[in-house]
Amino acid sequence: MLRSLRGWQRDGDKGRKGCFDQSKQLLNRKEEALRMPDFQVMAKPHGPICNLNCSYCYYLEKQNLYPNQTQWRMSPEVLESFVRQYIQAQDGPAVTFVWQGGEPTLLGVEFFQKVIALQKRYADGKTVENAFQTNGILLDDAWCEFLAAHKFLVGLSIDGPAHLHDAYRLDRGGQPSFDRTMRGLNLLKKHKVEFNTLTVVNRKNSYFPLDVYRFLKGIGSKYIQFIPVVEMEAEEPNREGLRLLKPYSSEPAAISEWSVEAAQYGKFLQVIFDEWVRKDVGRTFVQIFDVALESWMGLEQTLCVFNKQCGNAMVLEQNGDLYACDHFVYPENLLGNILDRPLFSMAHSPGQKRFGQLKSSRLPQYCEQCDVRFACHGECPKHRFAQTPSGEGGLNYLCAAYEHFFRHIGPYMKFMAQELRNDRAPANVMALARQQDPRGNREAVHS
Repeated sequence: MLRSLRGWQRDGDKGRKGCFDQSKQLLNRKEEALRMPDFQVMAKPHGPICNLNCSYCYYLEKQNLYPNQTQWRMSPEVLESFVRQYIQAQDGPAVTFVWQGGEPTLLGVEFFQKVIALQKRYADGKTVENAFQTNGILLDDAWCEFLAAHKFLVGLSIDGPAHLHDAYRLDRGGQPSFDRTMRGLNLLKKHKVEFNTLTVVNRKNSYFPLDVYRFLKGIGSKYIQFIPVVEMEAEEPNREGLRLLKPYSSEPAAISEWSVEAAQYGKFLQVIFDEWVRKDVGRTFVQIFDVALESWMGLEQTLCVFNKQCGNAMVLEQNGDLYACDHFVYPENLLGNILDRPLFSMAHSPGQKRFGQLKSSRLPQYCEQCDVRFACHGECPKHRFAQTPSGEGGLNYLCAAYEHFFRHIGPYMKFMAQELRNDRAPANVMALARQQDPRGNREAVHS
């Protein structure tokens, strides 16, 4: 689940740097934004097929959308059409392909060797980069040599130490996956493959924030993504065979047993932030903290869930079907097929524009009046199935988490934003934060 890569800019031969590395980077973000692609496509070249059977995975059941499918490997025709159209559709000098699943390593190295060959054929002078999300289980020396040679950015899915990781991440035989994932990680490090870690915050690991954070740092992760899992599970599958419902569904459903609790997610983020802001600013980069600073700098957020509108991050299934969003792969959100309609025209179609605009137009009045709306913007529409205190629908299930978290970090973010504007290192916040007493007294930050 490589939700977003735009918030961290690739730095050629030295890997990825967060916006805290250089005091000028965020100040230059508006100019950089002009060079960013106006839409992105996450490709699933093996569809929802995976060698794990994670309890919380929202995508495994998408197999039911293709009941007659027997071959899940993206065909040469679809692959070439996608590579050619995606490169041609981007105006900027660089193009980033994001490969996800399912599990893309099931396709073998040979498939991605063909990807590289096609990218070279159609690059037309543009720089082409690749990002790749994996559970790490099938990684071997051959895979890692290939990933290193072609400078792939790898997102490794890992949910913390073994007892937390294996709570939900089991294989199809019900066996734990932690040891095999760690073996893959060690191979990535052996071959010096650039990697981030992606941690799904769920009902169990959300109660162990420091165990998770310190574990991730301990295994060498300097770039950390936390993704909250929130799913409404229907009592019975719908006519497409799907149990995990989209917002505004009228079918009887309840929050799934693996979903993170809203208040606990806010505490999870706060506890990690409080350690990070005292010890790790400029050393460890946590995506949600990075994006929050953009908000306090008055910049457009580079992570779609916190932006005012969405609709610029689509998903391509293995047969060429293009959907509005990774979390809205439903028949009513199908934009078309790239073998029948141009990718560019579907990405800019009136229907996709309406989809993106609904994020702001359906925002409850409660959110309109919220003091941290500028940092949240109602978060992902997928999670908007709760009610406001007055009974208005469309409130984000994680509202309590973000209200708590953003209010807590506000004084520190304000301080770091001021340091950036004055051409000083935002890491100066660590000295200030360490002055606070163990009870978390923030008086000095407010002064």
